[in-house]
Amino acid sequence: MLDIKFMREYPDLVQEAMVKLNAPDAPVAEALALDRRRRELLQEVETLRAERKAVSKKIGHTKDPAQRQALIETTRSWGDQLAGLEEALRTVETQFREAMLRIPNLPDPKVPVGKDEHENVVVKTWGERRHFNFPIVPHWELGEELDIIDIRRGVKLSGSRFYVLKGLGARLQRALINWMLDVHIQEHGYVEILPPVLVRSAALVGTGNLPKFAENLYHDAEEDLWLIPTAEVPVTNLYREEILPPDSLPIYHVAYTPCFRREKAAAGKDTRGIKRVHQFDKVEMVKFVEPEQSDAELMRLLDNAEDIARRLQLPYRVVQMCTGDLSFTAAIKYDVELWAPGSEEWLEVSSVSNFKDFQARRANIRYRPAAGAPTRFVHTLNGSGLALPRVMIAILENYQEPDGSVIVPEVLRPYMGGIDSIC
Repeated sequence: MLDIKFMREYPDLVQEAMVKLNAPDAPVAEALALDRRRRELLQEVETLRAERKAVSKKIGHTKDPAQRQALIETTRSWGDQLAGLEEALRTVETQFREAMLRIPNLPDPKVPVGKDEHENVVVKTWGERRHFNFPIVPHWELGEELDIIDIRRGVKLSGSRFYVLKGLGARLQRALINWMLDVHIQEHGYVEILPPVLVRSAALVGTGNLPKFAENLYHDAEEDLWLIPTAEVPVTNLYREEILPPDSLPIYHVAYTPCFRREKAAAGKDTRGIKRVHQFDKVEMVKFVEPEQSDAELMRLLDNAEDIARRLQLPYRVVQMCTGDLSFTAAIKYDVELWAPGSEEWLEVSSVSNFKDFQARRANIRYRPAAGAPTRFVHTLNGSGLALPRVMIAILENYQEPDGSVIVPEVLRPYMGGIDSIC
């Protein structure tokens, strides 16, 4: 959520940002108009309350019965008027909050201006693409031939965009999750969290998934519980409506969870294989930091994600999102993409974002810099470290051999019981 004081002071700047974000319909003008009406009503309510209180005190000191009754009638009429104003204020406050929740975050000045994903900027590449002297096989064929991915039975169980991992395929994914968690915990300094995968609506509002992306989420209406699209949701909301004490920042958390997305916006896209599915596993890194440190923390977070790709010896690139392809919540965002030679494309395995105080305002996460100091909103950041099954795709397609086997990356072999190839 944006700072309404900033919006009042710089309305034109905010409107210009919405154009750069391809969000010209964001209700900035509506929110500002509701804010003005909200403040007007609040002033009327406070004035009437003060006048009513003053007259009520006067009643106790009035001896004349006629004057006393007249004052009572006046306070009674003001009471009815006050009730109407308070109801109007509640309505306007609700409308104001709903409008504010539909306005995206402002882009950081470092974000390149562009219309869409075609104007994103590749800022880094790492590793050499492998040169194959035999026909490259895509992962959906490799998985079937090695009997480690069963898409047909996944569809039988749950419908399109579901799959089953079998045998060494399941073991490879489990090895990846455990290894990635260990690297982030033991070497990158994160504290592990194992959160619920069902959360209340308020948690999704806090991270910016609701109300905008409701149609892409799975919802149990009876209990008002939502399946999480990413561990970012429960982990960020660990500190919702809290004031963190002095010297508690920075906080680094890492979590493994299954994630659930309806992928309605991607209907008809990437239907082959396991690239875009409704349920997938992911290791997620989340940071809570002081505002002055968030730029540097973003670069550390990005390097943590890259470190996983480097250790797997998988070619990757880092892409900075332009304004037209920036997410609703991010002020600045980088994607880490692995090269998949069988699919012949770059696969996003991590989006590393700095939300600044956007999520903290929605979730009311504050900290106290020092004892007795005023509270401030924290800055939140997150990034995948990394997302499956796309890492699986990159491993299968980059490490395939002419005989149809797949070499297990060296760092994963201790987690695979010493197995060095899948055949």
